[in-house]
Amino acid sequence: MAELGLCSRREADEWIARGWVLVNGQPAVMGQPVPPDAQVEVLPQARHQQAGQVTILLHKPVGYVSGLPEDGHESAAVLIKPQSHWRDDRSGRRFEAVHTRGLAPAGRLDIDSTGLLVLTQDGRVARTLIGEDSGVEKEYLVRVHWAPNGPKGAGVVTQDVQAVFPAERLALLRHGLSLDDQPLKPAQVDWQNPEQLRFVLREGKKRQIRRMCEQVGLHVVGLKRIRIGRVMLGNLPVGQWRYLGGDERF
Repeated sequence: MAELGLCSRREADEWIARGWVLVNGQPAVMGQPVPPDAQVEVLPQARHQQAGQVTILLHKPVGYVSGLPEDGHESAAVLIKPQSHWRDDRSGRRFEAVHTRGLAPAGRLDIDSTGLLVLTQDGRVARTLIGEDSGVEKEYLVRVHWAPNGPKGAGVVTQDVQAVFPAERLALLRHGLSLDDQPLKPAQVDWQNPEQLRFVLREGKKRQIRRMCEQVGLHVVGLKRIRIGRVMLGNLPVGQWRYLGGDERF
């Protein structure tokens, strides 16, 4: 069921445990082998539960972690409350306390980064965005300094970085770098202005952009995610959130 995109693996386990999945007309059991010609049926109760799940788009501020609280820093999920619900939310959903339960980040932003963070109760959304075979684009605006000897070393350039940054190193950012002994997928990297790069990635290793920049002599001083797939951050204010609309797809 998870491979077909019907639900997450965790949801499939829950549905089976509740008797909401039938195989050839009989309730499925955990670990049951299912032949290719078997008839698998999901009962309406499962669909009803899934329809009530929400996906939330948050403009994460600097200083919050994406997942569980750590090192004295709060989770971004604490911002999901009525007072910070964006008044221009067009989804038509009304806030309910149940919408804050079981929210999980589908892709992270580190504590020093800001921008679009997806929190979801829906395993299908999580699989789409962070599943092993996910190829959903994530777009970032990244302010940089030229720091060939490190951010506190000699030769730091903070203005018109584009003029001093070697073209061959820009080519390396696009393709040719490795992290954690694994080659990175090709990325789109272009100058937005003399101090800011635009990155479009199809993967999400830990602190990937910052580590990529370090390898080519750049120091990141600001990082903002502005798009995930077809969903834009847009005018959502920092620290506020909205629901993913019924007509929106990543």
